[in-house]
Amino acid sequence: MPVRGARAEIRRQLREQRRLKAIALLLASLLVLGALPMYFGIRAATRDPVFNSLDALAVPAWAATDPVDGVSGSRWCFIECRFRERTVSSDRKWEETAEVYETALGREGWQPWKVAFCPEQQVEGHYTCWRRDELTLDLWVRQPACQAPPAGQPVPGATPDATARGAGDCEGSLVSIKVRNAIADERFGPQPSTDPSLTGEDPDPLLTDDPLGGLTPTPTPS
Repeated sequence: MPVRGARAEIRRQLREQRRLKAIALLLASLLVLGALPMYFGIRAATRDPVFNSLDALAVPAWAATDPVDGVSGSRWCFIECRFRERTVSSDRKWEETAEVYETALGREGWQPWKVAFCPEQQVEGHYTCWRRDELTLDLWVRQPACQAPPAGQPVPGATPDATARGAGDCEGSLVSIKVRNAIADERFGPQPSTDPSLTGEDPDPLLTDDPLGGLTPTPTPS
């Protein structure tokens, strides 16, 4: 009897250990499955909804490669209203790219906005302005800036004639989208008497390759 009782106790302990392991695995699985939706839910809730709406634009994949976002100011217009900017690359010409973006904006409820200083200064490509609810949006689609090869350095594998023809040729296009709160868009108020091209863009672009932001140093008097 003592031997049988000991064996029964061992079997009971083994069953209890298996049951505890099964419960632990179940809890771990539920934790992992619940953590991922929670993470993405918190991420979507805290991310600027304007960028979420830009993500939702129904444009082809070839028209929205390599997105780069920039943001400044307060989402709740505390001291300074938020200014959002997105730059993406397109694999096709700016004419076709501008058309797909304008169609996508119209489907999302954006309305064309005919206003002075749209753009603030003359630019190349296609520049349009839009409004929706409390927001304004500037869309600029243009040919990307391409650098010609240095003098005397032909493109590898290209004939001299092909190099000459391709020196100023750029494939694809570049898209810039700027979104502001309407109350912070100066184009709603009295227009300035000065030419904005003499004072620069306002707000200055957030995305720039120039570390000085295009500022001209002031000469120091001798």
